[in-house]
Amino acid sequence: MPQPPSAASRDEPVIRVRGDACPGALRLHAADDGFLARVRIPGGLLDGAAALVLADAADRLGDGHLDLTSRGNAQLRGLGESCGGELAELLGRAGLLPAPSHERIRNVVASPMAGLDRAGRVDVSAWVVELDRLLCAEPDAAGLSGRFLFALDDGRGDVAGLDGDVTLLAGGEGALLWTAGAVEGVRVAGVDAPRAALVAAGYFLDAARAAGTRAWRVGELPPEHALSVRVLRDRLAGAGISGRVERVSVPAVGEGPEPGLVWGRGESAALSVVAPLGRLSSGQWRLLAGLSGRMRLTPWRGVVVPGMTERTARRALGELAGAGLVVSPDDPWRAVTACTGRPGCGKALADVRADASGLVTRAPGPLPVHWSGCERRCGHPRGTAWVDLVATPDGYEISAPGRPTALAAQSDLAAALTAARSTTPSPSQ
Repeated sequence: MPQPPSAASRDEPVIRVRGDACPGALRLHAADDGFLARVRIPGGLLDGAAALVLADAADRLGDGHLDLTSRGNAQLRGLGESCGGELAELLGRAGLLPAPSHERIRNVVASPMAGLDRAGRVDVSAWVVELDRLLCAEPDAAGLSGRFLFALDDGRGDVAGLDGDVTLLAGGEGALLWTAGAVEGVRVAGVDAPRAALVAAGYFLDAARAAGTRAWRVGELPPEHALSVRVLRDRLAGAGISGRVERVSVPAVGEGPEPGLVWGRGESAALSVVAPLGRLSSGQWRLLAGLSGRMRLTPWRGVVVPGMTERTARRALGELAGAGLVVSPDDPWRAVTACTGRPGCGKALADVRADASGLVTRAPGPLPVHWSGCERRCGHPRGTAWVDLVATPDGYEISAPGRPTALAAQSDLAAALTAARSTTPSPSQ
């Protein structure tokens, strides 16, 4: 099984000789099915009007679909080579490009159920909005890579384990702030949390410049330039933010909200749905955008719709199910993910989406499964307890926790995948 990025060794620092090539809304990526645009949506927070603009862009300029990413962002595919200016104008009018020079660095994941359920936790969506404002207003922040990630967790531990470079975990007195790989963090007041996250990112940029390696992420810094929690605390103090050092206990990788109706406070409710293979038609997208005028995209390729009542939510569930979205926890599509595969990706060796669709009900099992068109395993789940299928010229390599990797031909794939998904991981996996 592949190891999560956070498990990589720091003994051999990554030497970067160029900036990252991560796509954005203005820097389009050339794929085999046309150009790709990735629109950053901090915290996944999206209002209905902006969501409808994205649907219009998908229809007018792309292939009529929107893809959800593992960071709660949205992608448009099948774009024409000359549509960049028109796309930028559409996104700008919708408020989705508040700072064009910073558009690729607005990578913020947040607990999607924050403030919506009855858990009584901090609503970190306010932190998301403030952190995004601070990032866009700080010229130096434009030096962050398109891969640098902020994780804002409301205390339930769902996004704190998603390999953030800078993490805020709400709870106790304010929030605990730490950087990737740290065993200690700094406890800061809630009112200071977004600004503290920006200070931590600035510390990383200074360390990366001093290292001379052009590191894209905190984990790529060489050991002699690793971030120090004491220095971070002093930098925070210099910015007028008081804090104390505390031990960090990083939560295990959390799961996204279960599909279905979510009870809120009083008579309020929300809906949670998952998009099969993280892909939505513009029609499905418009349906979700029109329910309450607000959406939250999740890092688990789902959508949460806030601002509903029990009556409106229950009525919408049937409509969403009829539109092909996952609305119940036992839907087999909930546990299946895949990369783009053929024909969209030139490196892929198989049409993994079609293969996954053909076996979603024929190869059941408790373990989730991820289909990869090549050994890069793009978009694979976090953690290790999943079944890993990697396309080869001769079939699929299948591996699962506690099982040796095996090669299965297309004709044997259903049986092999069913057996692998039935594996019981050991407690350490």
